[in-house]
Amino acid sequence: MADRRAAEPRNMPVYLFTGFLEGGKTRFIQETLEDKRFCNGERTLLLVCEEGEEEYAPDQFADGSVQIRVLQDQSELTQENLARWARETRCERVVIEYNGMWLLDALYGAMPDGWMVYQEFMFADARTILSYNSNMRNLVYDKLKSCELVVFNRFTPAMDKMEYHKLVRAVSRRADIAYEAPDGKVVYDDIEDPLPFDLNAPIVEIGDDDYAEWYRDMSEEPKKYEGKTVRFKGKSLVRRRLPPNTFVIGRHVMTCCVEDIQFAALVCKWDKADTVTDEGWMVLTAKINFRFSPAYGRKGPVLTYIGHEPCEPPEQAVATFY
Repeated sequence: MADRRAAEPRNMPVYLFTGFLEGGKTRFIQETLEDKRFCNGERTLLLVCEEGEEEYAPDQFADGSVQIRVLQDQSELTQENLARWARETRCERVVIEYNGMWLLDALYGAMPDGWMVYQEFMFADARTILSYNSNMRNLVYDKLKSCELVVFNRFTPAMDKMEYHKLVRAVSRRADIAYEAPDGKVVYDDIEDPLPFDLNAPIVEIGDDDYAEWYRDMSEEPKKYEGKTVRFKGKSLVRRRLPPNTFVIGRHVMTCCVEDIQFAALVCKWDKADTVTDEGWMVLTAKINFRFSPAYGRKGPVLTYIGHEPCEPPEQAVATFY
């Protein structure tokens, strides 16, 4: 029983490295496992989901505590396999080099109980990532959405940092960004990202092009918006199951690609909500408070109506990031 508890701890730390071929994942993990500060006798299971040109050199790891398992196909990414490898190696933590062509949901769905991602880094070849983003946007978005740090390798002075900065910020405002030159020198991104609206204004004006960013920022940092008065353009929806004196307003938002367009909705309280037309566009002025609403089934932003004017749809009906 003692051995089983050692093999399957209540919380298994997972260090996740994502990205695409030639992005630098293998090299970074190799160097990490050569570092005695990280590789210090703690039993480590290294799961390799993608084999590129670089190969691991286990004889150069800081000690013999690392055991490797290679997944040749996504079909091997199962909860049963991961749990079995953890038992076999009696590991105390897991390092994963993830295949860039596999969606992260496949990994999350396969992780045994108790496995928790402690850190997630994405590595990308600066020479090819913009092309990946143009042709496989859903895969790039998938790797950016939850990572803590993005490293652009082989970054040269001729490249425009702003392009790469916007690529990341279109998905995440939280991820740190680093640019690694061919000689190994690393520079961290210091481009400021001011919000495109004034949160200190008496009425926070949300421009037509800023709805998606506002909605995401409000979802991530609701405290900033508590009690604020906002004005924005949205489409009203009337639903039978809404509480009395309530209507829904929002816009369709495209986060990644056409397939993931969703209606980013907000609940609005107004004693004349029954006069609101379905599928109608308006410029709404309202106060935001975060509280439980039956319309959400949870706590969320609830608007209190102040005023509105009917309007035409925005030039770009579907809101996007940047």
